[in-house]
Amino acid sequence: MRLFITGVGSGLGKALTETALRRGYEVYALSRHLPEELKGKVEFVRCDLRELERVEGCVRSLLEGVDSLELVILNAGILGEFGDMREVPLCRFREVMDVNVWANKVILDTLMGMGIKVEQVIGISSGASVNCNRGWNAYSISKASLNCLLKLYAREMEDTHIIALAPGLVLTPMLEEVMRQDTDRYPSVKRIIESPKRTPEETAELIFEVLPRLREFESGSYVDLRKM
Repeated sequence: MRLFITGVGSGLGKALTETALRRGYEVYALSRHLPEELKGKVEFVRCDLRELERVEGCVRSLLEGVDSLELVILNAGILGEFGDMREVPLCRFREVMDVNVWANKVILDTLMGMGIKVEQVIGISSGASVNCNRGWNAYSISKASLNCLLKLYAREMEDTHIIALAPGLVLTPMLEEVMRQDTDRYPSVKRIIESPKRTPEETAELIFEVLPRLREFESGSYVDLRKM
């Protein structure tokens, strides 16, 4: 079994990679850096997804000679600047959109262009894509766009099952950054602090456990892991 995954440097991406290795997957990872504990265990190419012009070449270099992938996990993502819409300049929105949306378009286009057969694609989305709470600005917009992007590709990649998956609250560096925000100004932050959360390792195990059940949803669907 082969897995292609992005964003394995920390948090959920690192945990997903470790879980995949334990389950016998051959892992191909694209990320800005590779943790020491993963070195020698995965095929790796360094790639900063903000540099869109380099992404195709990175994917081709990593997957040269690969003709099929059982699973693709589009995990890499950035939060961007937390704050009110009017306070955040457009250039910061563009950076978030490049990583969270357009890099994934380049990746999927490249996989199709290389003729690689892909059985299942999981794009890591977020409840922020539908809640649109104050302060989440570029992140909410980018994840809503990712949901739409994946639904559109599901119409074209008819032999691939595609899901936008919201994993719920995961104790990653990104969520820790959110929890440092002003709870009076941003009520959703207070709710997050008070809500139960999973570790990246717990979430990764759960995602792999539900992979077969995700196929019960129409390809292109948005699925919240907490509601399964």
